[in-house]
Amino acid sequence: MLITHDTRCALDTVVDLVNTAPEDETAADALPDVPALADFIRKHEISDVGVLSQADLSGVREIRARFAAIFEAADARAAAGLINELVAAAGTTPRLTDHDGYDWHVHYFAPGASVADHLAADCGMALAFFVVAGEEERLRRCEAPDCRRAFVDLSRNRSRRYCDSRTCGNRLHVAAYRARRKEATG
Repeated sequence: MLITHDTRCALDTVVDLVNTAPEDETAADALPDVPALADFIRKHEISDVGVLSQADLSGVREIRARFAAIFEAADARAAAGLINELVAAAGTTPRLTDHDGYDWHVHYFAPGASVADHLAADCGMALAFFVVAGEEERLRRCEAPDCRRAFVDLSRNRSRRYCDSRTCGNRLHVAAYRARRKEATG
């Protein structure tokens, strides 16, 4: 599957956005306030964003939950329905643009759209490309028992199981190794 620069950036953004949500009631929200949202926007180099407000933060948190549901979708039809609702509500308006040193590319958000609609349109379309290509199973959650972080499996053989092989994957492999050693020594 060919993934353009824009699509890759949107995928990274949506994964990071979904992963800002608290994993349970005791965890802190990684988007607690407008300055945190501004940092997120800056980190992901999201263009055409004006002055951010509490309404923007609320809107982004709402679409974050809707994106999370896509990563939990049971099948392509369910994912497609969720994506269709998300991008339709954002008033998706595809247009060609070249800005900030980037060559021609497509923005899916309407000029002057809120940051939530901007993210819903661009990130929603990136996820839509995966459903269209029959690759929705690449939109995953970490299989570590104590982690539910979202990720996009871009491995050739669709074999990635953990959000980060250096943390979740390594921790589980070490635990399995220790259990085997303990069992072998009786």
